[in-house]
Amino acid sequence: MRKFFVLMFAAMLLLTGCGEVKEVEADVLPPPDPIEEKLKSMTLEEKIGQMVMIGVYGTELNDDIVYSLNQFHFGGVIFYDRNLESVAQAKKFANDIEAAANQKAPLFFAIDEEGGRVARGKNFLEPAPSQEEIGLTGDPEVAKYWAVHNATILKSIGVNLNFAPVADVGSRDTRSFGDDPQLVSNFIEAAAQGYEAENFLYTLKHFPGIGKSKIDPHKEVSVVEDSKEILDAEDLPPFKKIIRWHDNSKFMIMVGHLKYDALDPVNSASLSPAVMTGLLRNELGFTGVVITDDLEMGAIKNHTELSTLGVKMILAGGDIALVCHNYESQQIVYNSILAAVKRGEISEARIDESVRRILKMKALL
Repeated sequence: MRKFFVLMFAAMLLLTGCGEVKEVEADVLPPPDPIEEKLKSMTLEEKIGQMVMIGVYGTELNDDIVYSLNQFHFGGVIFYDRNLESVAQAKKFANDIEAAANQKAPLFFAIDEEGGRVARGKNFLEPAPSQEEIGLTGDPEVAKYWAVHNATILKSIGVNLNFAPVADVGSRDTRSFGDDPQLVSNFIEAAAQGYEAENFLYTLKHFPGIGKSKIDPHKEVSVVEDSKEILDAEDLPPFKKIIRWHDNSKFMIMVGHLKYDALDPVNSASLSPAVMTGLLRNELGFTGVVITDDLEMGAIKNHTELSTLGVKMILAGGDIALVCHNYESQQIVYNSILAAVKRGEISEARIDESVRRILKMKALL
């Protein structure tokens, strides 16, 4: 009889315990997702602003910059030499812009600090050697060293995103690590490790590789006639490696303006669903932010109406339109996207996809 009561008591304890667990489970709710909460708090106009990055003029805050950021909610600024005089001036400029923008997410402050001839603020910042010079050392650790260096000097001037390293294979203008896909992949990997060691955002460019370009895209479009198999073997390996082995929220991929007959004989890569969605998103599995090269380059603006560029970029799968030099052009791109959403050509859900990726990246700032 005593054994019977002991067993009954044990059973009651078990039942009570299970009941308590169920009650606790019912009361505990998952914490709200800060990205989703921020996205919900944004107006359509604010969300579209996140999808345009602009260049500005001057070395201190002025009325044009304040108007642009408040009227169009642009989510990022790229600095050029025209904006840079000293470490203290550049840092103050970035801080003043951030304060004037008064946005729900921090701004991207970007720069092209590749090294060699493509480096900004050379009169007060020590530039890295060109990527070609680094590649010729044969030691990927040199690429890592200079990535850490770049991250350090850019932090000092308020920049939080580098449009580097160049992942192109075989570029003839000193901007590539080399002609061999494996070598370039190893040096890109080392550079990525350097930036990530400093918790600094970086960019792989110019997808899917412009090493075979015959014409400067600043001036005109170039067509790559190689097969998909050749592109897979020779141009894509550096991009594939970083996409596969690194957190995709820590870097952007910049898409160039070349045409690739094997991928899309009609559209430049920066406007191509086949390149940005079919290849980059679906085949390679990239889940991070996709940004275009400057939409004012001759390769793109000579062939497509400016008022359609932002819309086509989004429909193709891109997230951020880069418009570097003309205030009017920036406003046209923004307004055309807003109009396309209002007439139903682009869904707000599609806008949310991009802004969600952007906010996830900005959460690292």
